[in-house]
Amino acid sequence: MLRGLTGVSLLLCAAYGVFGQSAPPPAFEVASVKTNTSGSGSSSSNGSKGQTVFTNLTLRQFVTRAYNIKDFQLTGPDWMGNIRFDITAKYPGETTNEQRAVMLQTLLAERFNLAVHRESKEMPAYALVLAKNGPKREEGKPGGVSTSSNRGRFEDKGVSMAGLADQLARQLERPVADKTGLTGVYNLRLEWTPDDQPAGKGDGAAGEPALGPSIFTALQEQLGLKLQTQKMPVEIIVVDHVDRTPIEN
Repeated sequence: MLRGLTGVSLLLCAAYGVFGQSAPPPAFEVASVKTNTSGSGSSSSNGSKGQTVFTNLTLRQFVTRAYNIKDFQLTGPDWMGNIRFDITAKYPGETTNEQRAVMLQTLLAERFNLAVHRESKEMPAYALVLAKNGPKREEGKPGGVSTSSNRGRFEDKGVSMAGLADQLARQLERPVADKTGLTGVYNLRLEWTPDDQPAGKGDGAAGEPALGPSIFTALQEQLGLKLQTQKMPVEIIVVDHVDRTPIEN
């Protein structure tokens, strides 16, 4: 009986810390936050072992990174998408991606007084399903995903259908659920003409219409997949409070 009580006590100590106090959330060892007033529309993130450098990201982009969500899953003030910042952060070299995300959450709470809560919201979405003639795919090798993308193009190696659905969701700014039933990994290439691409830009010939199919047509013709509209509950992050000006370094 005593052994059982001792085990329970150890579990409680691990969960709540000594004297009932919870352990502090993971945090960066050192972090610098500066407002970026360059006026540039481009942004970047670079990292080496033990350090991450974010340049010219909006506060909205930092929150979506911290909580591993897509832009359509975030509800907050409009100005979060306009004011930009540079953040340089250092952390132990063995830190995982998940731990770094939590560290970024901690930084945003400490420097911007960010407070959020989670909700479930039903919104328009797509289901990724097999087209009538079945999928067109090349089997990939398990053990790692390689992805290259730019405007109007994906090229993936070793990607799952869930991974493809995630890519499509980012392009379409709408939830996409994998309903294909395919459980392997694949090498895929998808090319399409973005909806907002001006006429004459498809092949470089001014005055001629843009070439190439829409992303919906490309999915069917090139991969044997299609998107069906539906509604689904989606977890969103709601910003309760955030400061425009961060606490000084």
